[in-house]
Amino acid sequence: MRTRWLFALSAAFGLLLAAFAQTPTLTIQAARPAAQASPILYGLMTEEINHSYDGGLYAELIRNRAFMDDRRAPAHWAVVHDAASAARIALDPSRPLDRALPTSLRLEVTQASGAHPAGVANDGYDGIPVRPHTRYRVAFYAKAAPGFTGPVAVSIENGHGRQVYARGEVSGLTTHWRHYRLFLQTGDAAPAAQARFVLALRQPATIWLSLVSLFPPTWRNQPNGFRPDLMQMLVDLKPRFLRFPGGNFLEGNTIAQRFDWKKTIGPLRNRPGHWGPWGYRSTDGMGLLEFLRWAEDLHAQPVLAVYAGYSLRQQHVAPGPALAPFVQDALDEIQYVIGPVTSRWGAARARDGHPKPFPLHYVEIGNEDFFDRSHSYPARFAQFQRAIHARYPQLICISTIGTEHPSGWAAMRQDHPRMLDEHYYEPAHKFLADTAHFDGYPRRGPEIFVGEWASYETSFPPWNPRSKPLPPTPDMLSALADAAWMTGLERNSDIVKMQAYAPMLVNVGRGLRQWRPDLIGYDALHVFGSPSYYAIRMFSRNYGNWILASTLTDPALPVSVTENSRTGEIFIKLVNPQPAAQPLRIRLEGVRRLQPAALAITLSAPPDATNSITRRRNVVPRRAVLNGIQPAFAYTLPADSITVLRLRLRPAPALLNAGSSAPPRRPGAE
Repeated sequence: MRTRWLFALSAAFGLLLAAFAQTPTLTIQAARPAAQASPILYGLMTEEINHSYDGGLYAELIRNRAFMDDRRAPAHWAVVHDAASAARIALDPSRPLDRALPTSLRLEVTQASGAHPAGVANDGYDGIPVRPHTRYRVAFYAKAAPGFTGPVAVSIENGHGRQVYARGEVSGLTTHWRHYRLFLQTGDAAPAAQARFVLALRQPATIWLSLVSLFPPTWRNQPNGFRPDLMQMLVDLKPRFLRFPGGNFLEGNTIAQRFDWKKTIGPLRNRPGHWGPWGYRSTDGMGLLEFLRWAEDLHAQPVLAVYAGYSLRQQHVAPGPALAPFVQDALDEIQYVIGPVTSRWGAARARDGHPKPFPLHYVEIGNEDFFDRSHSYPARFAQFQRAIHARYPQLICISTIGTEHPSGWAAMRQDHPRMLDEHYYEPAHKFLADTAHFDGYPRRGPEIFVGEWASYETSFPPWNPRSKPLPPTPDMLSALADAAWMTGLERNSDIVKMQAYAPMLVNVGRGLRQWRPDLIGYDALHVFGSPSYYAIRMFSRNYGNWILASTLTDPALPVSVTENSRTGEIFIKLVNPQPAAQPLRIRLEGVRRLQPAALAITLSAPPDATNSITRRRNVVPRRAVLNGIQPAFAYTLPADSITVLRLRLRPAPALLNAGSSAPPRRPGAE
């Protein structure tokens, strides 16, 4: 009996040893870092798509404020009257505010009284949002036919006009254009998303309106500013750079529809706006200065993209004399950004309210010029780069053709770009399998900017019409793939200097979306982050300045490890894309002691789980304290999970070799 018991115990112990031997092991070479990590790896890419600016981050609530969205009719404006009042509206190009805004709205009230006003209403971007105890800033230009001086009643009310949330009025209209401003204050009303903005008269009269504006409170109360809740979501990502103005939005469908930066600065009445490539008109209220202030508010450096002579419908400008004015335009733009106030465009920036130059290190020449069938980009890039380096030798010019397009890159080599912008939109399974993509890139070649990337869960790409009925933001499967891809970017951040998910924003209101998946969703009142948003936030907020070499015996578990040599923190990032929990052994070689308590941040959910307007925090990270941490310890990764382990060396490292490019030696390192 004793022999049988000993045999059973021995068999169980053998099985335990076998299981322990099969447990994957992560070995981290912590004694000396392998390479310096890019300090600006995590950033943001933005363009006007999905109403990211108008109807999104740019806090303006009036849609079609300058009456230029449709030449035939005043889109998003409607007559307001009842059975005892009457009015009509029409576009009127004969009464323009000025050259930039050549159309006004004529409001003719033919029957009205104090009890029965008539006027015009705007429905905003799927509704005017109303919040209690909130102050709204109203501004508009108006003029009147002889004999009428006002008042004009101004209000925010529900869709049927039965409830008025805030009201005010202006008087003193004349037969000439004048600018009117007032504030509207809401009371105790519950939040509402489907309100409307109304301008009404209480007597028969004819008036003309232009540049009608309604702003809620903005980020830091800046005029012409940003929506605070969206801005906070971006601040929370701790981005190190902001690439702007886009994307396709930079190029436009045609040369005439490009982002013409000189038409986006100065007073709003001088900004005509332009038709964008995603099927709607941009006000250009988000102009060049607003982009720069956006980067400044984020404490991020701007990455300026300049128009380089190619537009999406295959219009291009031939290199040489024809391209020279566009090159000069880019030089003027750079001067606006970094020039002293004694320069022409630096003085213009000062007049616009920002005398201090902005920091600028990177200038991207065009966008996705691998689509240009004229194959003129190498010569166009060279012409821009020569001119920029002659005037601003400190700037790094970024090529929009990279190694992911081998034939195009072969033609670009002779121009020796210092940085390449490479874009990757791939199925989730491909990102999960391609985390070593940049491992073999030459370390003496051009640096890499992964300026746009995202995984998608479907068997078809985002631009396929079948994407239209799907949720606007990605699910947990994509988040797992995105996190796996980022481990590869981090491990190679000595050569991959910057990266940004795209698209960043999507208005989920009716008819306002053009693309999926997108990182952050919102409607008039609410905002939510996708699972991929939280994955990126976990990565960007837990990132060191040195890359630590690591090996993992299970290649199905993507991993990256960085260290902050100043604080002694080590950040271990692990992705478990499997449907079962995964035990793991972790060994830090070259470390004698660690602080016994560590932090685990985990994002875990079924692959099809996601967030939405109605379930905004369905999938969010969880934090837990781990105790008893030693240089060798065990940890179990949950199923379908993204994990950040935040360890701290003991004692904290001294600041050694300050200013040296060599990794510092740490007390306790062997």
